[in-house]
Amino acid sequence: MPHRRQDIDATKGLAILLVVFGHLVARADPHGVGWYEPLRRAIYAFHMPLFLYLSGLVAVSSGMLLSPRAAWGRVAQARVKRLLLPFFGLGLLVVLGKLLAARVMYVDNPPAGLAAGLLGLVWHTAASPALSIWYLFVLFVVSLGAMVLLGGRPARWPLLLGLSLLLYVLPLPAYMYADRVGEYAVFFMLGTGAGFAGARWDGLVDRIWPAALVLLLLALTAVALFDAQWPEKWVLLPVGALSLPAIHGALRNMSATSLQALFLVLGRYGFMIYLFNTLFIGFTKGLLLHVCSWDGANFLPFACVLMTAGILGPMGLKRYALRRVPALDRFTN
Repeated sequence: MPHRRQDIDATKGLAILLVVFGHLVARADPHGVGWYEPLRRAIYAFHMPLFLYLSGLVAVSSGMLLSPRAAWGRVAQARVKRLLLPFFGLGLLVVLGKLLAARVMYVDNPPAGLAAGLLGLVWHTAASPALSIWYLFVLFVVSLGAMVLLGGRPARWPLLLGLSLLLYVLPLPAYMYADRVGEYAVFFMLGTGAGFAGARWDGLVDRIWPAALVLLLLALTAVALFDAQWPEKWVLLPVGALSLPAIHGALRNMSATSLQALFLVLGRYGFMIYLFNTLFIGFTKGLLLHVCSWDGANFLPFACVLMTAGILGPMGLKRYALRRVPALDRFTN
């Protein structure tokens, strides 16, 4: 985008904070902790739909989505560098790191071996040892797919929204993240619709966000209390769609405070935090579990340390290491 939109950066900052919180526990839950899993269920009902919505909004605002046919090759090449190279590079790093770390400390979801880890990363993706980075692959598919199907014509958007709704209800398999594409393409398309609507969408969001936020909080309370037995797709679409005007509107209309400044900083480091938060969380968790248990009352301070590691670790890595290497700095912007 020619000029960064602070409302998008701030909304992204809140979303990445929720991503880190959702990654604190992977497969083995702490014993005697009754509050984390219901809260995580509520967060997972909207935080990744919010990310895909923001990605669709930026795809329109940047001009990428309506690129002329002659530019498609260049756009695809840029998407490979922006999304697939980090996906495969970090995925390989996670697989190798887990195989090595599992010899000396506790590791969440370790692969059975190098071949099994790589197969899970790219093919049988329900078993991916780096499942937390699925968003990169899904965004690559849906953004280029939307660009080609739109063909430079915003008038085709309703057809693409209908197609994304069809994909949502289809039982797609967990191979090459097809199930994730089906679940989340609709939110990308909602973001592109918001981008095409422009000021009309912004005005609507500014009017309805307080009511939408109240409804969202009621829905999230219901999800936290009762969602354990509900089919995921019954929850994700309505709650995720409701979160878009609610959260984006709240951040658009937040007055200048230290909290807004925090969200802006997190949003501008969002890609880096997304890429590396699980590595810092996993390493910190492995070290801490050598010292003490995270069960029961220990979990709250444990979680605070893991949140700090998952946020400040990637930010420090970017600021003090990767920025010194131009290629890696561009790779992680």
